[in-house]
Amino acid sequence: MAHKSSAANRKRSVLFVCSANQCRSPMAMALFTDLVQQNHGQTSEWQIASAGCWAISGLPATRNAIETMRSRGLDLDDHRSQPVTESLLNQFELVLCMEIDHKATLRRNFPEHAYKVYLLSEMTDNKQEIDDPVGRSTQTYHSTAQEISRYLESGFQKICQLTNLKI
Repeated sequence: MAHKSSAANRKRSVLFVCSANQCRSPMAMALFTDLVQQNHGQTSEWQIASAGCWAISGLPATRNAIETMRSRGLDLDDHRSQPVTESLLNQFELVLCMEIDHKATLRRNFPEHAYKVYLLSEMTDNKQEIDDPVGRSTQTYHSTAQEISRYLESGFQKICQLTNLKI
């Protein structure tokens, strides 16, 4: 594929994107990192990160996102939000969004990267959005994390294929 940079030495890379990079995408990043560790024993061949379409740089994950991940043994304490930029997109082979509007925004604003931008749910041949839990209950965060986790687990093979990882 002409858009991919040369390769063999590159890490497999996936960027998770939501609105502000404080709830869904940091949780997806933590959950996927954990999933890679479970399936491959280590994450050194992966670059996994998150960003937001309309993020302000440097904000922490929400308290409920931190607590939800902590309940799963995962740590978001040091997470800081970052906006999607051209430079950031250049570092990733696959970009997985939470909502149709995120996908449309990235494809419109960064057309040269459109080929690698998908909804997370599309990894399972679905087209479902993952609702933003911000400002809602801890239980909503737990449900959101469970939904993200299901898509990551069911779509793991496709994510690996789209990042050219031999599994």
